[in-house]
Amino acid sequence: MTEYDAMLAKSDLLYSMDDINQALDSLGEALTQDYAEQYPLMLCAMNGAVMTTGHLMSRLLFKLELDYIHASRYGDKTVGGELRWQAKPHSELQGRHVVLIEDIYDEGLTLSALREYCLLAGAASVRCVCLFNKQRSGKVGPVPEYIGLDVPDRYVFGFGMDVEGDWRNLPAVYALRES
Repeated sequence: MTEYDAMLAKSDLLYSMDDINQALDSLGEALTQDYAEQYPLMLCAMNGAVMTTGHLMSRLLFKLELDYIHASRYGDKTVGGELRWQAKPHSELQGRHVVLIEDIYDEGLTLSALREYCLLAGAASVRCVCLFNKQRSGKVGPVPEYIGLDVPDRYVFGFGMDVEGDWRNLPAVYALRES
């Protein structure tokens, strides 16, 4: 049995690539409608949102600037800890309409910190796109304005999200089975 087969044997498929593409199509349409007359700064939240950002970009039919921001609470762990800043955007945020692109709206702590950073840097507005919304209570901060798909309150991975640093490359989303 390969490592891939072993990982899938202890996981449940939540969303196929077809499901993800449908959600990305809807997000792209909503963002195009809202930003067609603006020149937004799209900020990819590294590393998790790389796949979401890459797949979303071709669906955005307007002029935009792309940059990244990197703050993490997880690293290669499966439980969040203290927020660690690793990279701030190179682009000027002052007066810009910023769209944060995140992989998952989990507890809201990282997303709230990213929003606050952008606002303190002078962004005219900050909205958030999260491809996945974890169904859990007790989240902090504002709910993302654009959400693709809901996932259960379990550890999820694939399509940009990792499990202990690996499996971000999977073209689907899985949830580890609880032991």
